[in-house]
Amino acid sequence: MVCGGSRRATVTVWTDLNEILDLYERGEKFYLYTGRGPSSEALHLGHLIPFMFTKYLQDAFKVPLVIQLTDDEKFLWKNLTVEETKRLARENAKDIIACGFDIERTFIFSDFNYVGGAFYQNMVKVAKRVTLNQATGIFGFSPEDHIGKISFPPVQAVPSFPSSFPHLFSGNDQLRCLIPCAIDQDPYFRMTRDVAPKLGYQKPSLIESRFFPALQGENTKMSASDPNSAIYVTDSAKEIKTKVSKYAFSGGQDSIELHRKLGANLDVDVPIKYLNFFLEDDDELEHVKKEYKEGRMLTGEVKQRLIAVLSELVARHQRARAQVTEEMVDAFMAVRPLPNMFG
Repeated sequence: MVCGGSRRATVTVWTDLNEILDLYERGEKFYLYTGRGPSSEALHLGHLIPFMFTKYLQDAFKVPLVIQLTDDEKFLWKNLTVEETKRLARENAKDIIACGFDIERTFIFSDFNYVGGAFYQNMVKVAKRVTLNQATGIFGFSPEDHIGKISFPPVQAVPSFPSSFPHLFSGNDQLRCLIPCAIDQDPYFRMTRDVAPKLGYQKPSLIESRFFPALQGENTKMSASDPNSAIYVTDSAKEIKTKVSKYAFSGGQDSIELHRKLGANLDVDVPIKYLNFFLEDDDELEHVKKEYKEGRMLTGEVKQRLIAVLSELVARHQRARAQVTEEMVDAFMAVRPLPNMFG
C-alpha cells in the first residue's frame, strides 16, 4: 500500500473536528470530501500527501468519500483547453486510485462531467448568498479578473453538502462532512461555513495541512515549472537520487569538523522533514534525528536514507498506478450507489 506515512501528517489547524469525533463515538455517520485541480500530467509528493491522509481517514472511520476533480477551475485559471483539463483529470484520477481507495466507498467526479441537477441547484443557492464584495474580500479578485473566476467558488463549496450527491445521500441532507485539505483551500471553506446555515445545511468540518516544502527549503514551494523542486510519482530512482543529493536543503554544517561539533539544525533540514512523513519506523526516525542533531550522522548519510525511502515509495506507487485501467477510472467515476458506504 502506498499510503502509509500519513499518521504523521503535518496538520496545521482543524475546525469542528471534535464534533465529528463525537458523532463517530455515538455511532453516527459522516462523509469525507477532498479534491484535486488537474493541471499537470503527474502528481508530486506534495500533491499526494492529502490523498495519503484522506486514505488513512477513510480506513480509520470506514466512511464514504467524494473526490472532486476541478477540471473547470484549471480551464479558468490556466492556459489549458477544456479537452486538456478533462484528460488531465483522468490521468490524475489514476494516481489517486493508485493510493488504494475503496471503490465501494469512493466516488470520484470531474466538474465538467458531473455538475448539473441537485449539484447545480446548490451552486446557485450559494452564489445568491455571497456578494461580489464578500467574494473579493475572501479571494482577492480584481476588476481585471474574468467572471469565470468569480463564479467558481460555489463549485468547490457544494460538495460539502450531501444533497449535492442524491445518488449517495438521498434523504440525508444533514449528514456531516469532514474535509481534509491543504491550508491554501481555507478561503473556499470559510465562505462555505458562513453560507451553510443560511441554506439549512451543516457546516463542514476541516483538517487543514500546511504545504509540504520544496526540496530547496521551507520558504519555497513545489512548482510544476521547476521539476527540481519536487519528487514526482513518475521519477526514476536515478532522478530521485540526483534531486535529493543536489537540491535537498540541508541543516548540516559547512564542514565535517563543524558538523561533528555543532550538529544539524533539524528545523530547516528538508531530508529530515521528508523522513518525518515517509519513514515508517518510529524508532529509526528518532534515532536518525538524534544522531544527526548531535553531529554523529552526516548530511550525506541522511540523504542516502531518504533516497532509499522515496525510491521505494515511488516505485510502489508506479506499480500500483500501472494496474489502474481506464475501466477502473470509469468505475470510480460512475454515478452509482456505494454498496459498502458505511460498512
